[in-house]
Amino acid sequence: MNYLVIIPARGGSKGVPGKNIRLLNGKPLIQYTIEAAQEVFPNDSICVSTDSHEIKSCVEKIGLNVPFMRPLELATDEAGSFEVLQHALRFFSQMGHNPEAIILLQPTSPLRTGKHIKEAIKIYESHNKLDMLVSVCETKSNPYFSLFEENGDGFLIKSKASNFTRRQDCPKVWEYNGAIYIISVESLRIYNSLAFPNVKKYVMPEAESVDIDSLEDFYLAEIIMKNTNKSKI
Repeated sequence: MNYLVIIPARGGSKGVPGKNIRLLNGKPLIQYTIEAAQEVFPNDSICVSTDSHEIKSCVEKIGLNVPFMRPLELATDEAGSFEVLQHALRFFSQMGHNPEAIILLQPTSPLRTGKHIKEAIKIYESHNKLDMLVSVCETKSNPYFSLFEENGDGFLIKSKASNFTRRQDCPKVWEYNGAIYIISVESLRIYNSLAFPNVKKYVMPEAESVDIDSLEDFYLAEIIMKNTNKSKI
């Protein structure tokens, strides 16, 4: 199957300025995602979509060409992943590259590796007419047990009505961990959004599902990486 890997890396992070190229355990954050993609695909199948010349320079120092600069209107807080993917698809279509599926890898998942990508691809290719495969981890905040919302009188009620007294008896609930999305290009064109009816999961362990959104996440990822490296010695 013909894939195109897209790594979206906007320059305007507000929570952690410069997040995508901030050093994590001695390397720019985005480098982990680039190296994971390179374990599976040649460089000409990997595209970093960015509006930032600083990120572009960092990526090219790592050894990957950045084929275009993302338009500023696609680099705002309001711009969605769908529009970013459509822009990249149009560019590669003009270059004669028409992939059957996109693999979206967010640079904020540094513990995702080439092994995970290969496993996800294997599941994706084993299903016919799949719109999207997405990486998940089991959520700790189970709506049958530990999530509550206010009713009309302002009292807390369970988000999902249930009588479970132990969390382990509740149905498993999954949350997107942001590491891997494999998306059918045909489905992308049919639905004109990322809201697909036929989505399957690829389960990743909690320790490998860290999604960098804050300085605390950086510290957590660094601790996990150091402990993982120690265990390999």
